[in-house]
Amino acid sequence: MKIKSLPLFIATAAIALVALAKGNNNVAEEVAWMVGDQPIYKSEIEEQYQQMLYQRTPINGDPYCVIPEMMAIQKLFLHQADIDTVEVSEPMVQSEVDNYVNQLITEIGSKEKIEEYFRKPLPEIRETLAEQTRNGERIRQVQQNLTKNVKGTPSDVRRYFASLDQDSIPNVPLQVEVQIVSINPNIPRQEIEDVKARLRDYSDRVNRGESPFSTLAIMYSEDPGSATRGGELGFMGRATLDPEFAAVAFNLNDTKKVSKIVESQFGFHIIQLIEKRGDRVNVRHILLRPKVSNTDLEKAIERYDSVYNDFQEKKYTFEEAAPYISQDKDTRNNRGVMINDRTGTTQFEMSQLPQEVALVVDGLEVGEISKPFIMKDPKRDRDIVAMVKLTSRTPAHKANMSDDYQLIKGMYEANRKQEIIKEWIEKKIKDTYIRIEDGWDECEFEHKGWLKTRK
Repeated sequence: MKIKSLPLFIATAAIALVALAKGNNNVAEEVAWMVGDQPIYKSEIEEQYQQMLYQRTPINGDPYCVIPEMMAIQKLFLHQADIDTVEVSEPMVQSEVDNYVNQLITEIGSKEKIEEYFRKPLPEIRETLAEQTRNGERIRQVQQNLTKNVKGTPSDVRRYFASLDQDSIPNVPLQVEVQIVSINPNIPRQEIEDVKARLRDYSDRVNRGESPFSTLAIMYSEDPGSATRGGELGFMGRATLDPEFAAVAFNLNDTKKVSKIVESQFGFHIIQLIEKRGDRVNVRHILLRPKVSNTDLEKAIERYDSVYNDFQEKKYTFEEAAPYISQDKDTRNNRGVMINDRTGTTQFEMSQLPQEVALVVDGLEVGEISKPFIMKDPKRDRDIVAMVKLTSRTPAHKANMSDDYQLIKGMYEANRKQEIIKEWIEKKIKDTYIRIEDGWDECEFEHKGWLKTRK
């Protein structure tokens, strides 16, 4: 089952996990830096270095200079978060931890293997992840507050662009704007009944004690994300799940029983409760998707062939037809205009389009409408029939003010935010007691002022 994307506050948490994997064999911790009254231990620096090597995170400079400076900056932001009384939503933290643990289970194989790998019980791992996630979000909020008033005016953007040397002006790849209409081929009633019959059989086998739900999920579920974990999704809130699925999952109370059959946008499910925890629930599920036959795909193509001919005869425009003939709820009421989920704009690089759409668009002239073709619905993993219209094509070029104002404005605002944060950091350094031990101070630091106080 697919779930909504989540913000990655937990990225910083992965860095801390190496400490769990390595264990702490130091008899006494040795301090490398003091930031205010907060120590940075040599072991912490080494642990973070090893984790960055494991993750192949680029380190621009001497790691024993870059890493402690980075850790010291985090402490400055956290101190400011204390001053500002920055609070973090605990449900958000737990949701992030749940999703990260679920990713670990997918990669490593099981909860037991995670505990073996990190040499710690899962509750301790979760505690470390939660603390790191909480800190990461508090730092993000402080930075956001510092830069909340940054908004580039046209004159700001023009001056910024004029100040760039040629090597700093980005190359903009070929971009297109595309409109789409699509139709979901009819699925025979018998195919749907067959799917439901299989799910009822699985439920009966679980209820009779013949087969564990998790075993059936591994064998039969068509959700690749959870099947290998016995159908387990991990703790999730209502907003993360499909509404129809969530309505049933959150009403389950008996961990031994199996839900009724649930239809969602992804297919048909049966669900088993594992545990409820506040406003989150952890369930297993088995997903089956009714299959579209070749005959039904051919019928859908024939239907759109007729529509295509009407477009060629100019009986109506693509924009006029979209609300009436398209079953794509994301674009139907927007004249068929596709929106890029990554950027929130109508502009797509070819690699950002669904593969089948990109292949068709590549052969179209601007304003031309394609013949109907079969594509895979990226959200529901099922075959559909679609037609597209190429609205515009902007060739690859060096960014310029007339064609790429929003891109350059974004560059200006990002640069200005970096300047504000850098200025804040260096002022904070000036106002904070810093001590760097011998052997850790022979560095070219990114920020000024660290070495104002020596041992």
